[in-house]
Amino acid sequence: MSFKPEHFTVWAEIPVTDLDKAMAFYATVFKTELKKETNGPNPMAMFATANGSGCAGHLYPGKPAKDGDGPTVHLACPDALEDALKRVTEAGGSVLSDPIEIPAGRFAYILDPDGNSIGVFAP
Repeated sequence: MSFKPEHFTVWAEIPVTDLDKAMAFYATVFKTELKKETNGPNPMAMFATANGSGCAGHLYPGKPAKDGDGPTVHLACPDALEDALKRVTEAGGSVLSDPIEIPAGRFAYILDPDGNSIGVFAP
């Protein structure tokens, strides 16, 4: 028997050192709003979804892996990949690669201001 769900990635948690600063970075790069939640044991900032439900992920106060040594989370680009990469550097992150083509689309590797490895993906 082989487990083959529709979406294997269920959730993403991205550790950040300053939640408000990270919310501003991700909101700028991905042209989205993050909703701050304080009803759990730790504050977190939730990524938006189209209908307000579903799986997306969140930012949380934590200890990021050193300079991109942790896993890479790929996030959906809201517009042209090159436009999003320009916003990465303007918002204080670093672009690590040129766009890479794969059958599903294009992506590039970036580091957020905390050094988290992020893929910016455009279909």
